[in-house]
Amino acid sequence: MSMTMQPQSSGEAAGLLKRTLSLAYGAIAYAIFLGTFLYAIGFVSRFIVPKNVNSGEPGPTFTAIAINLALLGLFAVQHSGMARKGFKHVLTRFVSPVIERSTYVLCSSFVLIALFYHWKPIPAVIWHVDNLALAFAIQLVAMVGWLLVLYSTFLISHFELFGLKQVVMNFVGKAIPEMSFRTPALYRFVRHPLYLGFIIAFWATPTMTAGNLLFASMATAYIFIGIALEERDLVATFGEQYRQYKARVAMLLPGVF
Repeated sequence: MSMTMQPQSSGEAAGLLKRTLSLAYGAIAYAIFLGTFLYAIGFVSRFIVPKNVNSGEPGPTFTAIAINLALLGLFAVQHSGMARKGFKHVLTRFVSPVIERSTYVLCSSFVLIALFYHWKPIPAVIWHVDNLALAFAIQLVAMVGWLLVLYSTFLISHFELFGLKQVVMNFVGKAIPEMSFRTPALYRFVRHPLYLGFIIAFWATPTMTAGNLLFASMATAYIFIGIALEERDLVATFGEQYRQYKARVAMLLPGVF
């Protein structure tokens, strides 16, 4: 008895190609994000990477402040603007919803890379810790902040947050489950442990320069704006369930605020 394989129809082949391209796009976007995130640790904490927040030849202070504020503003507009439902609705008219999140992640990475490249140092020292043991301890606290950021992303589905799960599920022909409201682990004590991790990482430094201070203060201000926008969307999505959670659980510090 002989067996013959049925040739794929042109529609099936086209569908497989589309899913494969989406998977490759999502994987590349995730890889660029991961490299950008690791570089951000070195940029802020000032180690390993070729250019950090204090690197480069200092120029006129006013010019440096203006350029740095423009870079931070560009990131804030892109990061918050593309996260809004209205923008997503427009974007998915031009790109598949499967790669919408990957596109957002990719654009955020490119804007951050531009910020790293064009950032201007402002070297005036605000504070400096001479004691080596204390300086090491502060640097360790910063690393704890970065680990808190990463851990928090896994608590809320790391690979979905950065677009990889969507393209993998699409490739194997499975639908993404509907988003549900969950409060795993740290989210039972604070609503935004991820943002808390960023704040710790930005401020825990043994040497704070004016450039470092500008980055930390503006990034922290943006975090609070981002929280307000994000929670508005969460209330719109989950309604009374999120309002009760918001009333019960502190934003960043348990029992404080």
